[in-house]
Amino acid sequence: MIKKKNDLESYLKRLEDIHAEINDESDPDELMDEVTKIINELNGDELDTQKILSAKLKFINKSNNPDPSFAHEGDSGFDLRAFLQDNIEYHVEPWRGVIVPTGLYFEVEKGLEIQVRPQSGLAAKYWVTVLNTPGTVDSKYRGEVQIIFMNLSNDKFIIKNGDRIAQGVVCPVYGEGNLIFEKVETLSETKRGTGGFGHTGKD
Repeated sequence: MIKKKNDLESYLKRLEDIHAEINDESDPDELMDEVTKIINELNGDELDTQKILSAKLKFINKSNNPDPSFAHEGDSGFDLRAFLQDNIEYHVEPWRGVIVPTGLYFEVEKGLEIQVRPQSGLAAKYWVTVLNTPGTVDSKYRGEVQIIFMNLSNDKFIIKNGDRIAQGVVCPVYGEGNLIFEKVETLSETKRGTGGFGHTGKD
C-alpha cells in the first residue's frame, strides 16, 4: 500500500500526464493498460513483470557436465543431465524406476519454481519419462536436484553420465507469501458445476 504523500502525488501526476496525452490517435487499450497498472500499484497488487522476465537463477554445478543453458533460441527448458560418477551406468529395467543425480543445486527466487519435465524426444522414442511430472524445485530447497526417472517401455534403458534425461522450466507461481486463502461458504456457479473427471467429454 502507498504509505507516503509523495508516492501518492507521483501516481496522480502520472494520471495527469496520461490525460494530457489523450487525442484522436490515442490507443485506448494502451491508455487503459497504463491506468490499470497505476491502480494495481496503488492496491499493492503490482506484478513485477520485468523482474520475472529477467529473473536470475543461482546455481552450483558439482558435476563434470556442462552448466545449465538453453540449447536453442526461444527454448523454455534447459537440459538436466545425469551425473554418474566413475562412469557407472544405470540399467533401468522395463517398468522400473531409478533416482538419477544431476550434481546441480539451485537457489530459486521466491515467486518462482523450477518444474522438472520429461525430455519429449526421449519420451516419444523410448517411452521413458519423469515419474512425478512436473517435479517441483521451490524457493526454499537447496539440495541436489534428482530426477525420478521411469522406464515405461518393454526394453531396458541405459543411462550414462552426461545423458540429457529431463529438462528444467522456470515458472512463476503463487506460493507462500503470494497467495491468500479465503475460506467461504459458497462458490460461484458455472455451467460445468460439480462435473468431475471426463465431464467435458460428454455430449
